[in-house]
This record gives sequence, structure tokens and C-alpha cells, in this order.
Amino acid sequence: METADFIKTLDQQGQLMAAAAEQAGPDALVPACPGWQVRDLLRHTGAVHRWAMTYVIAGHTERRPLGSDPGLDGEALLHWFREGHGLLVAALSTAPKELECWSFLPAPSPLAFWARRQAHETAVHRADAESALGTGLSPVRPEFAADGVDELLRGFHARDRSRVRTDAPRVLRVRATDSGDVWTVRLSDGPPRTERGDEGPADCELSGPAGQLWLALWNRLPLSALTASGDDALARLWEEKSAV
Repeated sequence: METADFIKTLDQQGQLMAAAAEQAGPDALVPACPGWQVRDLLRHTGAVHRWAMTYVIAGHTERRPLGSDPGLDGEALLHWFREGHGLLVAALSTAPKELECWSFLPAPSPLAFWARRQAHETAVHRADAESALGTGLSPVRPEFAADGVDELLRGFHARDRSRVRTDAPRVLRVRATDSGDVWTVRLSDGPPRTERGDEGPADCELSGPAGQLWLALWNRLPLSALTASGDDALARLWEEKSAV
């Protein structure tokens, strides 16, 4: 996907999230985030949007702390969320391609990183907001969902902080049945190492449409929503240890 596609998706997902949050109300519980209500979801995602925006606008080259709780609720909180989301979309839309700033996952450029990361951040939390309604989740394009799986496996879980580890080497395969994307996740006592493709045998395979894979691997759907074969201990390991 191109950077412009991620920015467009970020715009759409933020609007959907705000609409779902408004309909659910600030007191509604968020099933995928135990202990959270919709107000917590808006405060968190809104703070992340403003945090990301500062890198794009000011070009900060070092990590900076997330902003403080705005202390807002109800309609004022929803307005604050929508305002920050709009400011982030505008900042990304007008940023120069040669933007230089801090980022934390591999990407072709800092601008590409922030557009991609915030599109997926917002899409996952849009699903959280919709889960508070209990009326079903808006679909995402298979291409976008598959990219979210790729970001999670080859980005987040490639870092030293990943807790998805095994005493002996094991192999987990992840297959998107609609987009055709396949990942081979090599597990050991170090960070997982993920490569594209399905070369070699696997101890366990998880498969399903890209949208379901994306939500399940982000622990927004149970892994039972996927088709699993092989050693289900690896599926249980993912559920227990994969939180980012």
C-alpha cells in the first residue's frame, strides 16, 4: 500500500471510530480491552494521534512521552478526539516526502511509517469502539488487513520485547486465505523471526481471511475464529504472550 492509501484509511477509520464511540456512549464497556470504557479508548487513541502528530510537524528525532489525560468527558471528549484525528490526517497529508523524524519500526521513510502505524492503530481501536456496541465490526480490505498482520509479525514481534518465545525451535505458519499472503514465524528463546512465504514444514498453522487473521492476532477475536492445524500449544502461546 502507498502512503496516501494509509492516510485515507486513517481518515476513514477515525471517523468510524468516533461514530461508534458516540453511539455507544462514554460509559460503555470495551470487551477487547478489559477494564476500559469507551472514554478510556477515546482518551488513549486521541493522545496517540496528537503524539504522532508532533513527530510529523516538529520533526522530533528522539522518543517523546505520550501526552497527559485531557480530563474531558462526554461531548467535549468526543470533540477533542475528532479534532486531534483531523489534525493528524492533515499533518500527514501535507508533510514533505523527505520528512525526517523518530520512528520505531522499519519503513521506507518516517512519513511512510507514521501513516501506516496510525492507520493500523486507529483501525484496531475502531474495532474496539464497535465492539462496545455489540452490533458487528466494519470490514476492512484484505490488502490492508494483511499489511496489519505483516506489521505485527515482522515489525512489533521482531523486537526484543516480544514475549512469544519457546524453549526449543518451533515454526508457526500464518496464512491469509483471501489475499494469498503467507508468513512463517520461527520461534525460539529469542525474538520471533518472520519471513514471507511457506517454505519448509510448520508445527502449527493458523489460517483464515486476512481481516479475521488481523483481528485475532491482535487479540480482538479469539483464535478459535481461525482454522488451526498442528500443535495447538503454539496457538495458546500466542494468546497468552503476544500482547504488544
